[in-house]
Amino acid sequence: MRLSIIQSTKYWLSEHPSIVNFRWSPTESWGSTWSFLFSAITIYIISAAILHLVVSSILRTNRRVPLGPIPAIHSLAMAMASVVIFVGILLSTAAEIRDTRWFWRRTKTTTAFQWLLCFPLGTRPSGRVFFWSYIFYLSRFLHLLRTFLTVLEHRKLNFFTLFNQSILLFMSFLWLEYSQSFQVLAILLTTLLYSVIYGYRFWTAIGLPSACFPFVVSCQAVLLGCNLVCHFGVLSLHILKGGCNGIGAWGFNSMLNAVILLLFLKFYLKMHSNKRKGGSLSELKGSSRHLLSGSEKRDNKGS
Repeated sequence: MRLSIIQSTKYWLSEHPSIVNFRWSPTESWGSTWSFLFSAITIYIISAAILHLVVSSILRTNRRVPLGPIPAIHSLAMAMASVVIFVGILLSTAAEIRDTRWFWRRTKTTTAFQWLLCFPLGTRPSGRVFFWSYIFYLSRFLHLLRTFLTVLEHRKLNFFTLFNQSILLFMSFLWLEYSQSFQVLAILLTTLLYSVIYGYRFWTAIGLPSACFPFVVSCQAVLLGCNLVCHFGVLSLHILKGGCNGIGAWGFNSMLNAVILLLFLKFYLKMHSNKRKGGSLSELKGSSRHLLSGSEKRDNKGS
């Protein structure tokens, strides 16, 4: 029975024809055009700003819009989606390494870890891992809902939230468009942390006790730290191997990640400064929810 479940899981998450034969293209993949991407980001930013203005002008100070179980349902959905994507891309990565290892002889790739960090030149956005990269890209739109829930529930909207969400959506598009190296590890790390973050948010949303430290901020710090180490690995392999696929997009993503890291460090230092001055833990948790309302990450997001 257990073996049958494992085999069924492997088939539906890594061997199904729709997964194996996936190809990223404007004619076959929803949301795969530049015009769609920029339109979606523009609509997201304008809609969030308008909602914030409307809520701030209609409701009195400290009043909130009662959302009932919606935040908990959203957190549960995001946690489950992250788990599925994590398992799916993990199984697909193992299958892809098994099926393409022979091709590595024509390149300087010698280990699976090198392949995870540095795709060989000429890699095209098709097959199992790019299917799950596409699903991850689509899941970013579900992440965007977190911003609107935060505006309604906490009446908060800041530059970091809009910037972080927009950039994470943009970066996940670039992964597919340019078959960018490092994306498999990035998705594995992000979905693993997101499943924990959103599971924790669901836990607290249904009234269970929260952690005695800023849990979401700590998870985000771990994710950013892992991404930073991996970026150095990609750069090293690119120099030593003579090239990694999609390195131009990787360089642009690295700059965007650096901006996100600087903004996060600025908040993190400010948070600990407030703590030393006597800020309460509840205030810190509120700040962390405000900052990470949409990130992943994200690359992202908490969120």
